[in-house]
Amino acid sequence: MSGKTAADTAGAPADAVPVLRVDDLHVEFRTPFGIVHAVNGVSFSVERGETLGILGESGSGKSVTAAAIMGLIPTPPGRIVRGRMLFQGQDLLAMAPKARRRIRGTGIAMVFQDAITSLNPRLTVGEQIGEMFVVHRGCGRALARQRAIELMQRVGIPMAKERIDDYPHQFSGGMCQRVMIAIALALEPELLIADEPTTALDVSIQAQIMDLLRTLQQETGMGLILITHDLGVMAESADRVAVMYAGTVVETGPRREVFGRPAHPYTLGLMRSVPRLDGKALRLVAIDGSPPVLSKLPRGCAFRPRCAWAEAVCAERRPPLVSSGPGRASACHFAEAVRHV
Repeated sequence: MSGKTAADTAGAPADAVPVLRVDDLHVEFRTPFGIVHAVNGVSFSVERGETLGILGESGSGKSVTAAAIMGLIPTPPGRIVRGRMLFQGQDLLAMAPKARRRIRGTGIAMVFQDAITSLNPRLTVGEQIGEMFVVHRGCGRALARQRAIELMQRVGIPMAKERIDDYPHQFSGGMCQRVMIAIALALEPELLIADEPTTALDVSIQAQIMDLLRTLQQETGMGLILITHDLGVMAESADRVAVMYAGTVVETGPRREVFGRPAHPYTLGLMRSVPRLDGKALRLVAIDGSPPVLSKLPRGCAFRPRCAWAEAVCAERRPPLVSSGPGRASACHFAEAVRHV
């Protein structure tokens, strides 16, 4: 047996080595109210040049998964309980802290949500972009400044030479996001994680940011993990989708197939809650109930209390993420029936 899960092989060419492969990742936080199982057995892979969209409600574990990949889980109260994260075949969790820091920025970079608060208000944007070259490449200040200007131009910031000495508060939200993207791309990473990159931006600016990410991905061939709860952004940008619920991946596969014919009741509920403009508009249906408290997850399937398909087996056994069709996987005992609704 190869030991590969359905999540590993979904959409991956034979013999391909993913730029990132996550296996059975568990992350927990100790709180006064108990242990919060923020990430509870997440598995997925990302190929070079591919966009993997991670979709789910707030609190589903998307951002904690990204923080774990970047090595940014605060300890304490958080800790990675078990799992593997293979970056180009190297296990990030087995690396010494110094080696892990070298990969952060040069191999894997991240664009955080809410760019304005993520940037340092006391430093100019030029200093913050140029610092990447000073710290990681040993460049002098003059060369770092020149490269910062080039990056600002590359991400579409007008009048870069004149604006390099401006502070973050002098930029709009959309321009601050472009600065964050410039910082993330400074060292030409193999993988970029974009965590809610269009949050708090108006629709036209959202489109510009996503177009910029697509263009940069085509130019560099980097893998991209796009984290969002926005179905519209996901539908426009992702090659494959991983749907998260209660800290785990409940469905994954090519974006068109997952959106067109969901194989998990939660994904189906998400699709039915979105207005349509194609003439097939139906009454919007909300998902009953609320997401579970992660410190008190129900036995069996975490979605069971909200699921119209639930039966006795759902309370007894947590469904594993298994194949639900070519290149697809679902964590539902009744995936085939859901897919044919």
